[in-house]
Amino acid sequence: MSDGKAQSQPSATSTWRPSKEVELIVGTPPGGGQDRPARALMKVMESAGIVIVPMKLSNVVGKGGGAAWDALRAHGGNPHVLSINSGPLLANRILGVSDYDHTAFTPLANLYSENLVFIVPEASPVRDAGAFLSRLKTELADFVISFATAIGSTNHIALGQLMKHLGRDPKALNLRVFDSALYAVADVAEGKAAAGVISAVSAVKAMQAGQVRALAVTAPGRMGGVFSGVPTWTELGVPCAVGQWRGIMGGAGMSVAQVRFWEQAFAAATQRGEWKAELDANYWTHDFRGAQGARAFLDGEYAFLKTMLRELGLIS
Repeated sequence: MSDGKAQSQPSATSTWRPSKEVELIVGTPPGGGQDRPARALMKVMESAGIVIVPMKLSNVVGKGGGAAWDALRAHGGNPHVLSINSGPLLANRILGVSDYDHTAFTPLANLYSENLVFIVPEASPVRDAGAFLSRLKTELADFVISFATAIGSTNHIALGQLMKHLGRDPKALNLRVFDSALYAVADVAEGKAAAGVISAVSAVKAMQAGQVRALAVTAPGRMGGVFSGVPTWTELGVPCAVGQWRGIMGGAGMSVAQVRFWEQAFAAATQRGEWKAELDANYWTHDFRGAQGARAFLDGEYAFLKTMLRELGLIS
């Protein structure tokens, strides 16, 4: 009888397997938006025997995730080096921050999406979403808003959608941009910023500690847990229902067999109960797509982001 690990490995239809240590590069610090899924995914893959060689995680922080993707580019053709991808990979190219996008890599899978939450310090006089909108209308110069991880990120687009709804110029926003949502949350909790727009899970600890208060979320419907009492922008009549996404990609030039192995490996990992528990605990929404689906998704996201950034005045 085969043991559990052998049963968990990708099927024999994939003729390639990792032969040495696998490195997963992430563009946020420990606990950040790319780091959390990477660690959870590695834990599941190792414990289930889906990958039987050692795996290590490298935090290469900077440039809104760009430093990590710069590092991955140096490993073209090496199927043992992978990275988490996210919106700034596309936005950086559109905004001219970088000279590459997803087409410079090999998309392997899309994993999930997560909603954003708008927060203020607990002691803020801004008590609800309506008051937040009023501040955007009248007091932008002194109303500092923090988010991660880059100009043109999903967080920034969410803010831009509110400004568009109000008929205001998004370029008038007073923004502070951090390399991790954790830093943005701390900025709000310490009162250095008047508000923040971050991934929902990143706000949970500060909410539970009474440091910040949630005003609204970008989810299409009410969320559960600590967000059960938080309204959505949609139910408030504001068209703002965007979310962040996370996927996995390798360097350029990976073979069909290499792509197939990783596609099967991530598909197997995301079906495990441990991964599903991570989704629930982190308020993530399952949205797995294989390599072909992930590439098509990124193509669509690129077009969407380019349209949104142009409409919001961030590109000409």
